[in-house]
Amino acid sequence: MASLSVKPGQRFTLPDWRNNSLLISADAEQQRFNSHHIRQEGRVLRNDTGNQAKWDEHNSRTHLKDRITTVDKWREALAKCLTDLDLEIDALSKVKEAAENAIQAKNLCLDVAIECLTFRESRRDIDVVRDPVEEELHKEVKVIEKTKKELQQRVDDAFRQLCLLKEARQQLSCDHRHKVEALELDRQCMSFNPTSGNISFKVNPTRIPDGTTALSEWELNSRCNKERAEAEIRASVDLRGAITLAIAQTNNELDAQRIATEFALRKRMRDMDAALSELRWQEKNTLEEIAEMEEEIRQLEENIKKRTLDLKVAHTRLETRTYRPHIELCRDQAQFGLTDEVQQLEGIIRALQQKRTESQDALDALYRQLHRIQTDIGYKTNSLQLDNKCMDTRRKLVVPVEKFDPEVDAVSRTRNLPRESQLELA
Repeated sequence: MASLSVKPGQRFTLPDWRNNSLLISADAEQQRFNSHHIRQEGRVLRNDTGNQAKWDEHNSRTHLKDRITTVDKWREALAKCLTDLDLEIDALSKVKEAAENAIQAKNLCLDVAIECLTFRESRRDIDVVRDPVEEELHKEVKVIEKTKKELQQRVDDAFRQLCLLKEARQQLSCDHRHKVEALELDRQCMSFNPTSGNISFKVNPTRIPDGTTALSEWELNSRCNKERAEAEIRASVDLRGAITLAIAQTNNELDAQRIATEFALRKRMRDMDAALSELRWQEKNTLEEIAEMEEEIRQLEENIKKRTLDLKVAHTRLETRTYRPHIELCRDQAQFGLTDEVQQLEGIIRALQQKRTESQDALDALYRQLHRIQTDIGYKTNSLQLDNKCMDTRRKLVVPVEKFDPEVDAVSRTRNLPRESQLELA
């Protein structure tokens, strides 16, 4: 008779079996919950770190842009100051040369006076007297020597001032060159991105290099260089004025009567020439402003066209989305975004059109002002030609009539009036 075999080993009860299944399920639930929680934390961390990295990069780029703007403004200021320095150096050199020419001119006057005294030494007997003529000749010699000494002192002052101007220019040029190099490096930094081929890890990139200066020290250095250059320019301008005045005074002492009779007319010619220069400067600037305004209007019109095309795109998107079927035709975020975009673009286009109208009105006003300036230039040029004819007529006072030859091109001669008159009037 066959017997039932019994499997040896521990036997569990049915509740144990159920409890084991429940425990496995509970553990699985807990592990999935933990895994889900970790995944969510990872996602939040990725989002936060990604946003933080983008924001930090944006801040860095913004700081670089601000720094580039600041350095570029200083570069422009220094470049303008360099230009002013070059102009002032050139102007002071010309005035110094004029003073040296004036000294050279005094040599002829001195030779003539001494020669006249020498001639008078040949007088004989009772004619060898100390008369007013001899006294005036001796006085003329003293005046000439005094004026030469004064002009020589002015020439020495001009030489020293030129040295100071060139020294200030050297410092300013060095500062300007350094700022140009710094701008190139910062702009290169602006061009770096994660796909650039020349990026890599560096050793201790956050170190503070030797020779690093504080921002206040950097700005103070540039300001000091600029202020020193401007101070030297002002000193040079004052010196030029003093030299010009000294040249005029020395010539006035030697030829007072002729200067007195022609002073008013020459002053009027200088004033007229200055007025013409100012008007031509205004004409040039007005023409430049007209060109810039026309370019601005063109850019406004281009922007209007671009925004109009953007508006067409937004309109087309809105219209196309109206064909969504049944329940898909809902007012979703895309709908709201497109609606806002249309409203924004319409406002932008209206603002651009308004600005274009204002710019066109300003351009018309500039053209009217240009016509007024050019008309006034014509009036003053005619007046200056008449004044030059008066000056040519007055040459009969110092030139023999048989040798008198009036100037043909009065306007061209006027351009050199300030330089010629520096030896007489300034």
